[in-house]
Amino acid sequence: MRAVCQRVARAGVRIDGATAAEIGVGLCVLLGVAGGDGEEQTRRLARKIARLRIFPDDAGRFDRSVVDVSGAALVVSQFTLIADTAKGNRPSFTDAAPPDEAKALYDRFCSELRALGVPVETGVFGAKMDVELVNDGPVTIVLDA
Repeated sequence: MRAVCQRVARAGVRIDGATAAEIGVGLCVLLGVAGGDGEEQTRRLARKIARLRIFPDDAGRFDRSVVDVSGAALVVSQFTLIADTAKGNRPSFTDAAPPDEAKALYDRFCSELRALGVPVETGVFGAKMDVELVNDGPVTIVLDA
């Protein structure tokens, strides 16, 4: 399981020109689920992201989490994060989890984040989405579980 976490001033998802989800201050989380991932990876990654101290304190140091700043998370499924480019120029996605398994773990990840006190908005699993965001900093962290 891989997550790309971006600290954002705001973020949203549009599908066919219509807004499907949006947040203000918080995290945009692009989530890729690999074959073999399970509930333990899901729980561990959700805890890590909820506690990730990448928001500034009064002195400007990274010392606050998304929970500490009352932020939200926009979680977007992105199987392309699991791409293998070791051979040739066309990415292989054979390491990505099958869609049914990936969706179940994506939904579980969102539930875990909510249980940790993070309001969560989501994209639409498997849909063609336009993700718009204002990366604050910019701050982008890649996490593997």
